[in-house]
Amino acid sequence: MSSTSEIDLDDAAAGMTLAQDLLDSGGAVLLPRDATLTDSLLGALRRRGVQRCVVVVEAAVDEAELERERERRLGRLEHLFRHVGAAPGSAQLLARLRAFRGGEAP
Repeated sequence: MSSTSEIDLDDAAAGMTLAQDLLDSGGAVLLPRDATLTDSLLGALRRRGVQRCVVVVEAAVDEAELERERERRLGRLEHLFRHVGAAPGSAQLLARLRAFRGGEAP
């Protein structure tokens, strides 16, 4: 998951991705959205007097939240298959869905 943040160009680093077109004072596009900043681009932007830019900020991954979501998905499968019993192929289907929903290879 990601969001955007407007930052000072001095806080920008090589490898960051622009979330919006970077415009000069006249409205001309200096760099398009999704451009990856490099050290040379940052130097050029500073020389042009650019002071701020909007970058993509990746959210930290919460492993506990991911595990809760995985358990919720698997619980939903158990609920959906609660009345299937010994129907032909149902055990195989449930096993494959468990693997898929759990993020495992079937």
